[in-house]
Amino acid sequence: MANQLTGTIRDINRKLFGGYAELLRIPHTARFAVGAVIACMPYPMVGMTITISVQHYYGNYSLAGALTAVQAISLAILAPILGRLVDKFGQRQVSIPTIAVWMVAATAMVTCITARVPAWVLFCIVPFMASIPPWGAMSRSRWTHLLRGDRERTNRAFSLSSVFDECMWVVGNPLASTLAVLSGIVAFSFTGVCVVIGALMFLTELSTEPPSQTRLAREAGMTRREYREREAARKLVLQAEAAADHARAQAERDDATPDEVQAAVDRAIADVRAGRKESIWSAGMLAVCVTWFSLGAFQSATGISIIAFATEQDMKQYTGFVFACFSFSSLVGALVYGAKNWTIPLWKRFYFCLTVVSVGLGSFLFADHLWKIMLIYLIIGVCQAPTWINGNQLMLHLVPPSRFTEGVAWMGAMNSIGSSAGSAIAGQFIDRMGSHGGFMVVTVLALASLAIAFVGFRQIKSSTEKPELTAINV
Repeated sequence: MANQLTGTIRDINRKLFGGYAELLRIPHTARFAVGAVIACMPYPMVGMTITISVQHYYGNYSLAGALTAVQAISLAILAPILGRLVDKFGQRQVSIPTIAVWMVAATAMVTCITARVPAWVLFCIVPFMASIPPWGAMSRSRWTHLLRGDRERTNRAFSLSSVFDECMWVVGNPLASTLAVLSGIVAFSFTGVCVVIGALMFLTELSTEPPSQTRLAREAGMTRREYREREAARKLVLQAEAAADHARAQAERDDATPDEVQAAVDRAIADVRAGRKESIWSAGMLAVCVTWFSLGAFQSATGISIIAFATEQDMKQYTGFVFACFSFSSLVGALVYGAKNWTIPLWKRFYFCLTVVSVGLGSFLFADHLWKIMLIYLIIGVCQAPTWINGNQLMLHLVPPSRFTEGVAWMGAMNSIGSSAGSAIAGQFIDRMGSHGGFMVVTVLALASLAIAFVGFRQIKSSTEKPELTAINV
């Protein structure tokens, strides 16, 4: 009996972790994957540190929400620009000056908060806190480059990246709440050390860095513009072939005559050729980005509402652990999700996970104790990381690999814009109505998020029926 149990545990362990271990055994992958997670510590820590510190020194949730909103908007504006620059010029060339700006801004921000300077000074500094290299997108870009053409291992690598991301949130949230309550200086100092260590691990690993457009153009003996035009033409050919195949299959399923089949194919090819050659903004891309905007809105409103709720119950020191429960549950979800080679269509998985997260967070309105919120977080968290994994997988169908960093950055940017709106709105309602007002905002935004996602159902579903754009370098 004991041997059977041991064998069962060993089999489960092999199925769950064997694929991940295989990825990390690829030379140099563990270094950049772990380095990216360490360098990403500003994401879980900065927003919470600003919120707790500003509320402590200024006693105002509206100001805290507005500052985090400005930082999120700045991040939304800057992230796609940095992603595009990374794709053009290279990861090291863009990341090093970006880190230097963030370090100066973080030092200035914590100094000004503790000195209780006028609020307008904080608003002048906080946009520079968005000067964060797109570590997650750059890490996923490296995986895409290394595993090009291997769809199963690429999807597993995205799951592994999400597992590491959730580890960061599991550690970062309780640390941020604990250190920020003690001292904003300590919290920001710890974050700065993490940025330096993670950046050194990631940026000094050169063998896995995908070639930039500048390098690819130079190797082809072209200018970057000539190279982009050539690859855009290749993209158009690939999309036309995919559209023709899809139209032919659809017409044949409808029992069309040979002439009708050919007419459908010709129309599909003409529709592709009529589009803009160099734009990544397809209908599916727009639908995903708008969905990620609404997702960011209700999740950020949830964060500031939970902090207010815990403060009202004199349990503010436990807020980080509540968020950590959500992240831990999400980590487990990412592990299990990435270990399985799914046959369920991507669009079905996407909508199921999004629905669970939206309905779960909307139910916080009816919770009367912080531990009940923590329990709900534990239950719905298993769908959080898979939601993001599904979004990353959708990008493989929507943008070519050498613009993958830009595509993921746009998705993150829309999430940040939504976060800014959600935290700003929730802050206003919390100051007027307490945490209950904040949770009312969460519920409304969560339901709106689901509605927006289903409005874009046709575009998102059709995008998953297209082949991954892995043969082009636009």
